[in-house]
Amino acid sequence: MDAREGPLTRAFVRLVDTLVADYDAIELCQQLVDDCVELLNATAAGLLLGDHHDSLRVLASTSEQTRLMELFQLQADAGPCLDAYRTGSQVIVGELTAARAAQWPVFGDRMLAEGFRAVYAVPLRLREQRIGALNLFSTQVGALSPEDVAVGQALADVATIGILHQRVVARHEIINEQLQSALNSRIILEQAKGVLAERGGLDMDQAFVMLRAYARNTNTRLAEAARAIVDGTVDTADFLHAPQADPPGLSG
Repeated sequence: MDAREGPLTRAFVRLVDTLVADYDAIELCQQLVDDCVELLNATAAGLLLGDHHDSLRVLASTSEQTRLMELFQLQADAGPCLDAYRTGSQVIVGELTAARAAQWPVFGDRMLAEGFRAVYAVPLRLREQRIGALNLFSTQVGALSPEDVAVGQALADVATIGILHQRVVARHEIINEQLQSALNSRIILEQAKGVLAERGGLDMDQAFVMLRAYARNTNTRLAEAARAIVDGTVDTADFLHAPQADPPGLSG
């Protein structure tokens, strides 16, 4: 048996579980990037999701560093994730040389400066419809095998189906509103991380770990927990002292 078979099965089960009953798009996407780093030979991962104007936004990442990198990609309007989203095809760069990075002005230089030597982008797609893209970064040349890329694509496909699931029973406008709501929730999440970081003397990665741990321990949706912090309806001390079930280093 492949040593990865058990963890891979659990990853798919976790993704499917997020779709049951009251699913949270942010948690779904965060679970996806976390699982990709855990299962594949990727150093970091980020996910971009399109809004109802077809503009991409950062919805999940495995670290604050990665989130900022993805923002650079969006600001430059050039990068592997954007190419995967626009074409619906995978972008595989097993060796990120200076010449190859030059095809993505600003973002390519940023990847090299951060020490990444390989990047793999897979689209979030269902047939001809594309809703976003997943970026997998590695500090090692040739880090991901074709099988690894296939696993990453399969995980992204499950997430895509989950996000679009309600199209079966709802009108297109309602789904767009739900996707926009998820993106708006991400803004609240970033604000909440900032509040926790400032009050707890933490970095943004640590703040996210505490926020996520509190949400899980209290069976609260991540977006609702974040809004409670921003609105001041809960004592931030409850978050700062929540038991941390996540491994250190996970972030959003």
